[in-house]
Amino acid sequence: MAETETEYRVGMGERRFGRVNWLGLQTLAMREIKRFSVVWTQTLLAPLMTAALFLMIFNIAIGPKRGDVMGVPFLTFLAPGIMMMTVIQNAFANTSSSIVISKVQGNIVDTLMPPLSGLEMLLGYLAGAIARGVVVALAIGLGLMLALQIVPAHPLVALFFIVMGAAFLGGLGIVAGVFADKFDQMAAITNFIVTPLAFLSGTFYSVESLPPVLQAISHANPVFYLIDGVRYGVIGTSDSSPLLGATVCIGATVAISLLAWSMLRRGYRLKA
Repeated sequence: MAETETEYRVGMGERRFGRVNWLGLQTLAMREIKRFSVVWTQTLLAPLMTAALFLMIFNIAIGPKRGDVMGVPFLTFLAPGIMMMTVIQNAFANTSSSIVISKVQGNIVDTLMPPLSGLEMLLGYLAGAIARGVVVALAIGLGLMLALQIVPAHPLVALFFIVMGAAFLGGLGIVAGVFADKFDQMAAITNFIVTPLAFLSGTFYSVESLPPVLQAISHANPVFYLIDGVRYGVIGTSDSSPLLGATVCIGATVAISLLAWSMLRRGYRLKA
């Protein structure tokens, strides 16, 4: 018995560098990435088609009549917002669905039993969300370049906000997935929290056109800064300072990640 325990400890030591279980972290991250990559028609192609339909419908319905917005054609103004909205929705879905499905099917124990700390679980889940968000953004960005000849004005700024958006909504997805025990609870969180945050954040309009009260409410929404930051990175114009947006996005991402880490570390609503 003592020899077996010693062998186990030695084996675990070989898989760690310092206090981090790199093998476990890598395995969880790869599992989360493979979850969406094996069904790419649903997780990657479908969002691309949805974004294209949004642009086409808005262009047909009000594009020619709308005129320029913030000095650029309406469709050019709309494109970055659609891209970011799609990114955050997919990042949220990646982490939340992974946890909820595991809880409903009863195999969440497969994630809890390995020697993974709360931080390692958090990073593993976020890796999948960020990977899915970035791939979706690259696909939509390529489509915008080919169809609308939109070349990013500040590509690194756009990439930063895309990663921040995927991380923030991925963390929110972890919190939602831990809290929800059933699919209908998850649907309620999506419909009443995530969708309003995405739609009421300047995706389809400039917040400068809103009344002062609604402007103040919009500026309290972290998703507004994500969309505004990506818009600055893609077309070079925005409603607010990109530096302020980056500060808000980093703060919001850290805050939601700390909450998710606390839940995962304690096994809140995960351990029977």
